[in-house]
Amino acid sequence: MRQLITRRGALLLGGAALAAPSVSYAQRADPRVLRFVPQAALSIVDPIASLAGVAVNHSFYVYDTLYGLDAQMRPQPQMAESHTTSDDGLRWTIRLREGLFFHDGERVRSRDCAASLRRWCGRDTFGRTLGSAVAEWQTPDDRTLVIRLSRRFPLLLDALAKPGTSPAFIMPERIGNTEATKPFTEVVGSGPYRFVADEFVPGSRAAYRKFDRYQPRQEAPEWTSGGKVAHFERVEWMMMPDQATAAAALQAGEVDWWEQVGADLIPLLRRDRGITIANGDPAGYMGVLRFNHLHPPFNNAKARQAVLAAIQQPDFMGAVTNSDETAYNVCHSFFPCTTPYGRASAPDPMAAPSLDRARALLKESGYAGEKVILLNPSDFASIAPFGLIAHDLLTRIGFNVDLVATDWGSVLGRIVQRKPPAEGGWSLFPVWWSGMGVVTPSQNALIRGQGEGGWTGWYESAEMEALNSRWLAAEAEGERKRIGAEMQNLAFRDVPTVPLGQFFIRTAYRTSLTGMLEGPRPVPWNLRRA
Repeated sequence: MRQLITRRGALLLGGAALAAPSVSYAQRADPRVLRFVPQAALSIVDPIASLAGVAVNHSFYVYDTLYGLDAQMRPQPQMAESHTTSDDGLRWTIRLREGLFFHDGERVRSRDCAASLRRWCGRDTFGRTLGSAVAEWQTPDDRTLVIRLSRRFPLLLDALAKPGTSPAFIMPERIGNTEATKPFTEVVGSGPYRFVADEFVPGSRAAYRKFDRYQPRQEAPEWTSGGKVAHFERVEWMMMPDQATAAAALQAGEVDWWEQVGADLIPLLRRDRGITIANGDPAGYMGVLRFNHLHPPFNNAKARQAVLAAIQQPDFMGAVTNSDETAYNVCHSFFPCTTPYGRASAPDPMAAPSLDRARALLKESGYAGEKVILLNPSDFASIAPFGLIAHDLLTRIGFNVDLVATDWGSVLGRIVQRKPPAEGGWSLFPVWWSGMGVVTPSQNALIRGQGEGGWTGWYESAEMEALNSRWLAAEAEGERKRIGAEMQNLAFRDVPTVPLGQFFIRTAYRTSLTGMLEGPRPVPWNLRRA
């Protein structure tokens, strides 16, 4: 199955790229404009209501955070000037730096921060955990935010600085007061770029203009911390109809940067001296299958274990990397294997995949032939192969599978539905998470057992949440790693999600761009055109 998909994909995609016509844009020669092809279509601009990576990437242009993360994954002040903590660890006082303005001209105030963080705590995995420990958000003056806790939370700054999933972006108070699950449409931040609302075509095009009142920090930029200096006056996001067209546009110099290159097209682009191929997220991406825990058959742990028992990660990883073994890791972990928590459990439950074992577990589950609705985003090149392989594998195990191939936007709309699969719901879907989004136990939505308040699929486990509370309270990293290993062992028993491996998606840009930053997000600051 692996060879069939990757060889056929190489012929189809590679041939199409060579034959694709050039595209043309009127402002191609303007050196002040950066043209960017994002990973997927931007339709929802709210990074809290939507957990889509493209919404978060958009938001790093527009918003800023109190703290950012450096390359050693340490929180550093960003909008914050400084902070202090009380001796008992129950009171954190954060002082905002001077000169912070929103794009509508209003000053950033502490009550904007409090409203934004309250909303974020209502949605984000790590944020919900922090929110449960907050007794009160206090704003004694416009530049002072006091977070009063009901229990110690040693990793508070790590929560505020994390770049994965939904970062703690700061917005005006009126927007921060919006219900967390209700997407807003007014985009006003205080970051280095302003969103050009009247040019936004959902699913097709977005534009950003440099915000002249933004005052970068003086430190060198590193990941999501430091000085965010905008050298381009304007950035345009352009969705392409297919990967071949994107490759042709990049080769012709009509776009400057393509965020995620299909693996089959990398050999073609490497032959062009005007193009640089680089890694995207240094923590890679974690491919997974996510189950719906509310309805049969995957409300039964044995049925989920059956899928886990049959998984051979190289089949999935080879399909999205063109079988380039330097571009993926077999990673029997729920954490990225290049990070501290990314270790296989002992014994390793994924060490010996077996269809016979999978079929036996399915029989033990009492599976009665219920229709399994497998959603697959056919327009998302780095996810779609997972669904094709999963469909074949599930069928061989003995599931009655209906593969629903549709666009990514439709998948996102359907996976929030809690209806039974036969009534427009779903059973499972493939996806990947940025490695930085699942790098520690508390922020790892793949394993957290928050039920209705957690990630779609709604896995609920009081035992997992109790372990998470212990992890958060631990003062020493060694103790946190031991608890993290317990959480992973529990996840392999309950199987809220199936890990498919860790892989690296290449990014491609014109060699005329300088100052490209390595990090977990494709950000435009520090970039220049030579």
